[in-house]
Amino acid sequence: MADQLKLATYGALPATGFVRLADLRPILPFSDSTLWRRVKNSTFPAPLKLSERITAWRAEEVRSWLDQQGKAA
Repeated sequence: MADQLKLATYGALPATGFVRLADLRPILPFSDSTLWRRVKNSTFPAPLKLSERITAWRAEEVRSWLDQQGKAA
């Protein structure tokens, strides 16, 4: 049952690797602006700059953040 809940929460979020903003939009319950504000305030994992035009988050860090939010609720 817990695995099914995680699948629903994580959607298509891979277990490892990198995810871009477009991958996070369906998973996160807030807007892009709020995401960047949380990154600035260190309340959401910071992304990595993979190249000049590509910014991505580590999937493991996003999953960990989602798990922590579930425990806090």
